[in-house]
Amino acid sequence: MNFHEVRFPASLSFGSIGGPERHTDVVTLANGFEERNTPWRHSRRRYDAGVAMRSLDDIETLIAFFEARQGQIYGFRWKDWTDYKSCGARAEVGYDDQVIAVGDDVTSDFQLVKQYRSGQQVYERPITKPVAGTVRVGLGGDEQQEGVHYEVEADTGMIRFVHPPNEGVEITAGFEFDVPVRFDIDRIQTSLASFQAGDAPNVPIVEVRV
Repeated sequence: MNFHEVRFPASLSFGSIGGPERHTDVVTLANGFEERNTPWRHSRRRYDAGVAMRSLDDIETLIAFFEARQGQIYGFRWKDWTDYKSCGARAEVGYDDQVIAVGDDVTSDFQLVKQYRSGQQVYERPITKPVAGTVRVGLGGDEQQEGVHYEVEADTGMIRFVHPPNEGVEITAGFEFDVPVRFDIDRIQTSLASFQAGDAPNVPIVEVRV
């Protein structure tokens, strides 16, 4: 996988625009009803980093980062300031933020996930790029200690317990996370005149599957 475990400067992603994207096939039947299907199980996020550029120093940093990733070749981490924690935007990360699984006496490895609820519907999003040092884990309502009870793979989002959790025990976690992305363009066009006139460069960013 062509991926660099480096984060796009968070100060530059702050102020960017973007969010989740779905792919839906809509077929209108002869009777006027619709059939809707999607080949995607998970949404894909898109952003525009260009609107967050505020100075020529920002442009210089952007170009250096772009060149180091060789355009679209290498993916990288992106902080989505509107959705980067397992808890609410104004809350602090807690070990019981998300229920990620239930123990079965056999399984030791569990994927971090974040649940999005609306009414009775729940979407479970895999979290593959947690921020190192922010992950907290609980078993049956008791917080566990990293390095003693479990380990975290920061590049995959897997939690590995030293001993498989007992059957029926609820496994919870809290964390901050990044989005795995790449540049969705192979060239960046900037000019001093247009930037001073308030025209930001177009720098599309797209989520990648890892």
